[in-house]
Order: sequence, then C-alpha cells, then structure tokens
Amino acid sequence: MMDLFEAIRGRRSCRAYLKDAVEREVVEKILEAATWAPSPLNSQPWEFLVVTDQSVKEKIYTEAVRCKEWALEKSGWKWLGKYGVDFLKTTPVIIAVIGDPKGTGVDMFMEEGSTGYQLACGAAIQNMLLAGHALGFGGLWFTLFDKKAMRKILGVEEKKLPIGLVCIGKPLGAPGAIPRKSFQEKTTWV
Repeated sequence: MMDLFEAIRGRRSCRAYLKDAVEREVVEKILEAATWAPSPLNSQPWEFLVVTDQSVKEKIYTEAVRCKEWALEKSGWKWLGKYGVDFLKTTPVIIAVIGDPKGTGVDMFMEEGSTGYQLACGAAIQNMLLAGHALGFGGLWFTLFDKKAMRKILGVEEKKLPIGLVCIGKPLGAPGAIPRKSFQEKTTWV
C-alpha cells in the first residue's frame, strides 16, 4: 500500500483517461474512503451519485461548456481557455458529491451561514482522490458548473447542493507535477 505522504505528494489532477471501465469494487473502495472524512458533529453530510451513463455524462459536459464560456466572458481569464472539458464525456466514472446543509455544525447560527457541510464534502473529496491515486487511478475534482443546472441534471432535491464532481479512471499517461509554494510561504506562527 502507498505511504500517505507519497500519495499526497504524488496525486495529480488527471484530465485524460483510458476507456477502461473502473470496476465497481474499486469505486466502492473509493467511496468508503470518502466516508471516513471528518465532518461537523460527525454529521456526514455527503451523498454520492455514481455516474456511468453516457447520456448523463453528455449533459454534464454540455453544462461545463456553457459554464466555461460564461466564466470566460464574465472574468476575462484567458488562462481558463486552455483547460478543456472534453474528458467529461470519456471519463469512465464521475462521482457527484452532494452536500446536505442540515449536516452542518454551529456555523448555521453564524452570520456567515452554513459552510461546515461544504467543507466536510471537500474533505470527503480529498479522501476519494487520495484513495483513487493509491489504487493506481487518476482523478479530478471538477467544479465548473452552475449548481442549479447540475441539480437538475442529476435529479438532486432542492434542499441539497452539488458540491463537486470527482472524475475517476486509469490515467492516459502521467500528469506532470505543478509547482507548489512551500508551506513556509503560506504559514504564519502566532
């Protein structure tokens, strides 16, 4: 089994996958890892929707294209144009992570509102990506979509929120390392 720190440093965002199917047992192992993430009051505010149906992937892709065009126009971020979304059509498995606002902590009473459930879902997503990497799979945390549109595509009830999509598959080649700032640059001791 892969060392935890090796998995953390070696994990990459993968945007190109082999067409090979991902076995159900592998997906279940990745989902089990997700459920061990921390959450406010152990609320476990996540649900997972496993997408393998090609017609649903096409709808997700169409929404991503629409959202990308909107974001390019709205932001003027030229760098966003270099990132394609075609892989959404060929990714063997897409796991939608759905958050339930009822599963938040004391932050529900704070002025800023409930974010604990979203953060917990983020921790679950990180566990999924690390587990997939440790098992030899590539993964990507994808958030380029409108929440309302994705809720409709996936049939998610109104009170719950699509937090992110996790693409999983055998990588087509090895994604390169991206430079990281040292923790010293990002840390202040008080």
